[in-house]
Amino acid sequence: MTVAIALFTRDLRVHDNPVLHAAARSADQVIPLFVLDKGIQAGPNRARFLAECLRDLDAALAEAGSGLVIRRGDPVAQVAKLVREHDVRTVHVAKDYSGYAQRRERALAELGVDLHVHDDAVVVVPPGTVTPQNADHFSVFSPYHRRWAEVPVRKPLRRPTKLNSPDVRSDTLPPIKKAAPDLIEGGETNARKLIRAWDVEGYAAGHDDLAGDKTSHFSAHLHFGSVSPVELVHAFGTESDSAKAFVRQLAWRDFNHQLLAARPEVAHEDFRPNGVTWRKSDEDLERWKTGRTGFPIVDAGMRQLLREGWMHNRARLIVGSFLTKTLLIDWRLGARHFLDHLVDGDIANNQLNWQWVAGTGTDTRPGRVLNPLRQAERYDPDGAYVRRYVPELAGLDAPAIHKPWTVAAELDYPEPMVELARGRERYQSARQQSLF
Repeated sequence: MTVAIALFTRDLRVHDNPVLHAAARSADQVIPLFVLDKGIQAGPNRARFLAECLRDLDAALAEAGSGLVIRRGDPVAQVAKLVREHDVRTVHVAKDYSGYAQRRERALAELGVDLHVHDDAVVVVPPGTVTPQNADHFSVFSPYHRRWAEVPVRKPLRRPTKLNSPDVRSDTLPPIKKAAPDLIEGGETNARKLIRAWDVEGYAAGHDDLAGDKTSHFSAHLHFGSVSPVELVHAFGTESDSAKAFVRQLAWRDFNHQLLAARPEVAHEDFRPNGVTWRKSDEDLERWKTGRTGFPIVDAGMRQLLREGWMHNRARLIVGSFLTKTLLIDWRLGARHFLDHLVDGDIANNQLNWQWVAGTGTDTRPGRVLNPLRQAERYDPDGAYVRRYVPELAGLDAPAIHKPWTVAAELDYPEPMVELARGRERYQSARQQSLF
C-alpha cells in the first residue's frame, strides 16, 4: 500500500488543487497535511481567516472520506516524522516564492522522498515561464503582461470525490479568535459563493471608485489559496473590457511573484534604491496608522484597514504615497503595519506594491507623488467613502468634506499634519540630492 503526503500551504482548497489531485493519483493512500508553522507569524486577521479556511478544508476532505491532518511546529520536521511512521514515498507541495518558502522546499528535498513541487497551484503563469531576452525575470510590467497573456492557461482540475487515508494522529484545529470587527469570512465555500455572486462587468469602470467598491474581494482567498487563480481566469474570461481588466490584475499578482522568486531579498530591501534618507518620527507614523493625519481620504483608508482588515486598492496607493512621499517615512514601516492587519497580507504583493508606490520598485515613473486632495476629488467626489469611515465628518458635504480645515464649524478632527506642497518639495529635494 503506497502512501503520499499532500502538504497544504497556500492552497487551502479541494477544487483545482494540483497538489491534492496529483497526490491522490500517485498513491493508494493520501495524508492531507497542514502544519501550523511556528516560523510564520500572522496577525489576528489572517489567523482568523486561516482558521476558517482550515475548518472548511477539513469538512471538504471529510466528504471525500478523509480529513485534514493538523500538526504544529516545523513543517519539514513534521513531514519527516510522518514519512518515518507511515513509510511515505511521495510528498506533494505547492511551489511558493518567498525566501522562506524556497528554504522550506530545499529542506523537504533533503528528506530522501520523491518530492513533487507543483508550480501551478499559487499563480497562473509560474515564474520563469516568460522571461526577457537578457534576464531571468521582468522588471517592467507592460512587456511582462504582453508575454503573460500569450501563455495558454491550463484547465481547472476537478475536486477528488474519493480519498483513502491511513489512520494518522491529528492535532486540533486552531481556534477562531477575535479579529477586525468587519473581517470577511474565510474558506473555499465562501470563495465559491463569491465567484457565483460577483459581477465582473462593473469592474473596468468602477474598480477605482472608492465608495462604490466594484473590486472583487478575492485577494484574501487568493493569498490563502481558498480559490485558484487559474479557475478565476476561466470563470471570468477575457471577452469583455471588464474581464480583461480583472485578469490583468491577476497578471500583476504573477508579476510580483516572479520578482520575488528571482530576488527574495526585495521583501525587505529596495528593488531599485532611490537614495532618499527616510525620516524617523514615531509620532507621525502613529498618526498615520490610526487615521489621524488630518487628510480625510488618507484617514478613511487607514480606518477601513482597522475595521475590516482590508483596504480598497486605490486607498492603498493614496495612503502609501502619503507615508513615503509626503511624510518621507520608510516604506518598510508601512508594509509592516499592513502585514499586521491585512487579511490578504502577502509578501510578494504587499512588499512590492509598497515599493512601487515608494519609488523604490518597478514604477517607470518613480518620482510620481499622489496628491490626496486630487485623488479624493477624482475617486470619492461626493465624499461617500470618507463619510463611511470618518464619521466625525459625516455632516459635511463635498468638496468641504475633503478639506475640513476650510469649514468654520468646530469639528472633532485634527488639523492637517503637513502642508502638501512642502511635503512634495521635501520628497523631490530628497530625491534630487540622491541623484548627485
